[in-house]
Amino acid sequence: MSPEAVRDQCSFCEIVAHNAVGTSADRLIIVIADTSPVTQGHHLVVPVRHVTDYFEMNQSEVWQSHLALRELCEGLQNDDPTIAGFNIGMNCGQAAGQTIFHAHIHVIPRRFGDTPDPRGGVRGVIPGAMSY
Repeated sequence: MSPEAVRDQCSFCEIVAHNAVGTSADRLIIVIADTSPVTQGHHLVVPVRHVTDYFEMNQSEVWQSHLALRELCEGLQNDDPTIAGFNIGMNCGQAAGQTIFHAHIHVIPRRFGDTPDPRGGVRGVIPGAMSY
């Protein structure tokens, strides 16, 4: 499949195209609200260029993602003092749960009491693996 065909079928490429209108040509990353948020404030950091996952991102995209993550988390905490932490993660590959094959980083704000026992965090993707 051609790169154009992949982009035409990618929901994130459509979102990027819609959100990139009027932005700087050197913009490599966009930040969008998740349409199925796990918690209030759940966002995605998405490369503008269509790449399947983190491992296809180039060094500039990785760096701009890092900067976007820092800025996003700082802004979210400034706007909502109940945010006490974050889960930040990526699903790379179908076996890891990836369903949209355009790289994206989840930023999930966490608040005290939003789950009975958050210990183990992202380890919870495997049932029974959170406790250690």
